[in-house]
Amino acid sequence: MADVVDTAVNAGSFSTLVSAIKAAGLVETLKGKGPFTVFAPTDAAFAKLPQGTVEGLLKDLPKLKKILTYHVVPGKVMAADVVKLKSAKTVEGSDVKIDASNGVKVNDSTVTTADVAADNGVIHIIDTVLLPA
Repeated sequence: MADVVDTAVNAGSFSTLVSAIKAAGLVETLKGKGPFTVFAPTDAAFAKLPQGTVEGLLKDLPKLKKILTYHVVPGKVMAADVVKLKSAKTVEGSDVKIDASNGVKVNDSTVTTADVAADNGVIHIIDTVLLPA
């Protein structure tokens, strides 16, 4: 099985996320032992951001790294576990809000596909980029 980075690359719908991970210098971290739970926004999720946002973030690496680490929760949190949570502490340091009352929402983002397995964690595909407060 592939790690979370290679799994995202192989999926083909995360080129913006993968480019951002590379730019922020997080590839080695996310290829590490883990386990990691990654809430992975698709290219379509990044496209919803105001025009120029992604380009701006690629030039502001500290802010980019903060946003990317806000999408990662330490440990392997499968969908069956996520639905029991009200929040989860991210690698960035703040919490994401979890609402499993109607599907699963992480802050204002909906999990469109859960439990994409990787050898060092799990990916939950989301439809909106998560932005820390």
